[in-house]
Amino acid sequence: MKTQVAFRSKNFPPYDGEEEQINPGLWGKRLAEYLGDKLKTHGIETEAIIAEDWGWYIPVKNEGFRLAICCGHQDGDEDEFLCFTDPATPIIRKFFKKIDATPEITRIVTALEKILSSDPGITNVKWTEVEK
Repeated sequence: MKTQVAFRSKNFPPYDGEEEQINPGLWGKRLAEYLGDKLKTHGIETEAIIAEDWGWYIPVKNEGFRLAICCGHQDGDEDEFLCFTDPATPIIRKFFKKIDATPEITRIVTALEKILSSDPGITNVKWTEVEK
């Protein structure tokens, strides 16, 4: 299942001082805010975004297991971004059982595809599968 997407956009420059919240050269708070707002229009509720050292974590309200979108600027050109789901694969191991997260991940990926493809300021959208 393709759960990671790279793209280019000049719509998400860093906030002043944002690099103090995460590692230097990385940012994406504007992207995280944008995605949180857009996901609501697709019926996906998110919680407050969280700064991580690699970028921004967007928790998605979900019962039974942790679900989120991770996003941020990539090393390289200032318009390169990456987003991926957490979990990255549809099978989750929790204690001694397996949970099939396919429906929830599919719902998020489908919404992201629609959001990214409908914005003319977002280009070079490339989805990939994460191997684990």
